[in-house]
Order: sequence, then C-alpha cells, then structure tokens
Amino acid sequence: MNHKDKTISVAPMLDWTDRHCRYFHRLIAPNVTLYTEMVTTGALLFGQNERYLRFNAAEHPVVLQLGGSDPKDLATCAKMGEERGYDEINLNCGCPSERVQKGTFGACLMKEPELVATCMESMADAVSIPVSVKCRISIDDCEEYSFLENFIGTVSKSSACTTFIIHARKAWLQGLSPKENREIPPLRYDIVERIRATFPDLNIQVNGGIATLEEAREKLDQFDGVMIGRAAYQNPWFLREIEGEILNSQNLMPVEEILEHMVDYAADQYALYETPLKSITRHMIGLFQGRPGARKWRQILSTQAHLPDTKSDLILRAYEESFRPLSQTA
Repeated sequence: MNHKDKTISVAPMLDWTDRHCRYFHRLIAPNVTLYTEMVTTGALLFGQNERYLRFNAAEHPVVLQLGGSDPKDLATCAKMGEERGYDEINLNCGCPSERVQKGTFGACLMKEPELVATCMESMADAVSIPVSVKCRISIDDCEEYSFLENFIGTVSKSSACTTFIIHARKAWLQGLSPKENREIPPLRYDIVERIRATFPDLNIQVNGGIATLEEAREKLDQFDGVMIGRAAYQNPWFLREIEGEILNSQNLMPVEEILEHMVDYAADQYALYETPLKSITRHMIGLFQGRPGARKWRQILSTQAHLPDTKSDLILRAYEESFRPLSQTA
C-alpha cells in the first residue's frame, strides 16, 4: 500500500526533541514531521520566548506543541508560533507528570473536553495554520472507549480541530511516574481503531510502542498516521529505514555527509549561542545502534564532547576511530 499520503512523525519528548535533535533527525529523514518538546504558555508569555521558539528553517515541517489550559493564553502563544514560522500548533492533552497536573494541563485536560474545545477554537481563530490535539485513550479508572469517544466528539464538534494523535495507553495521574506511564498501561490499539471507525471524517493518528518497520506499516494501513517515540530517539537510523522502505524516498544523504553537516552545525551553534558540543552530540549517541563499532562511537562522544576546548570535528574523529579501522580490515 502507498503510504505517502499518511503522516509519519517523531513524538514530542521532553528533554529530547530540542532543536538540535530535530535538525539531526531532519538530515536523516527529510519527510517525517518533527515536533518540539512541549512548551508551556507560561514559558512563552513570561520567559524567554526567543529561546523556546527558536528553530532552524531546515526542520520544516515542524509542529509547536503547547502546554496550557487558558484559551486566551493558548491563542496568544499559537500566534507567536505561527509568526515564527511553525507549520502547525499541537495541544498537549497527554502528559501525566505531577508538574503538568499542577498547571492543570496535559492529560488531566481530558477530564474537561468542553474546555479543550474552547482552547482549540481560540487557537484556530488566532492562526491560519492547522491546530491538533495529542492525547491518551483515557485516564485513571475511566472506561477507555466511552471516555475517549466523548472527548474526541466534544473537541471536534466545532471543526476547529480535526486531527488527533492518540497515544494508545491510558494515563494514570496518580501512582505511576511519566516513565511508567509510557510502559505499564497496556497498549490498546483496538480502542483507537474503534475511534477511527466512529469518526471517519477526522484525521486519527496513533502513537505508542511502534518500533519496527512492520509495526509502522501495519499501523499506517489502519490509521491516518503514526507517531514514533523512543525508538526514533534511541535508534535514529530507524527514521532512515522508514524513509527508504515505507516512503520510498530517493537521494537520501549518506551518513558521512550527515556527520559533516553536524560538524558545521555544531560549530555554528557555538559561534552564535555558545552552545556546548555535548548539547548536540547527546542526540547522536544511538546513531549506529547495533553496528560493529557503535560502542566505541558512544564512548568517544560520551567521554569527550563535554571536555573544555573540544571542537565540533570530534564528531568526524569519533566516526573515523570507530568505523574506519573496521572497513580497513574487512
């Protein structure tokens, strides 16, 4: 089946999908959609919005994910994102962390679908780019299907939001950490399938547990898109496999050229913002996962990138030291 009309994206992951990670992922995969980390409305309204909204033009298509629950604040921040050039605004209704709950947003917003609908209407009125929601199938003891059906039906009623990215796990707001909430609640793709059947006019994408090409293909046959989370971060070359095997992309950048671009990028970031090399190379640790030499690659980046006066050419030196000896003896 041709999946070129489907959306393949990398999930917003706090402390992971920053702008350096996104630039790196874009070199690997030119056609997947990238998401920012969740940015709270408070950070944009009362913090350094230049720093939080900064991204490289090469990242397109890129989505700004907002965390918040005040319709006016969300509208203001959505407009900021549009003015900075983001392609879409996404509202986080899935994060279960206690810090997010104290701000009355994230997964706890699923208990207030009317409020979410108002938030989406406010954002849609403020911008001309698409707005979307990322949520869970349910929270706490709520029955999954009926709870999610009511949430999706209420939020989509005004047509302000027609795209929902659904993490196919329930979120437990008490008793489980964010990490445990990504692993312990069982995946219920069947619930998301029923929702797609109930709302055939909506764009329903699925997230959670997709870590192989076979799983990605299967879910693309069933849904309007798939969102890849930890598998894309821990093994970035998985995105290249998706580009080549599922999207049939041509003329993809070889790994050596990707590394050369990252050397230049790291040097530019230091010159512009004094960005430490380790802030960039930490996203590259898993690039060669499973390949002979990967351990040495990880070791060099992990132990040397943080040292004073280390230059960006460490990236190429690490590659040479980890893999060239293998090719010379093969």
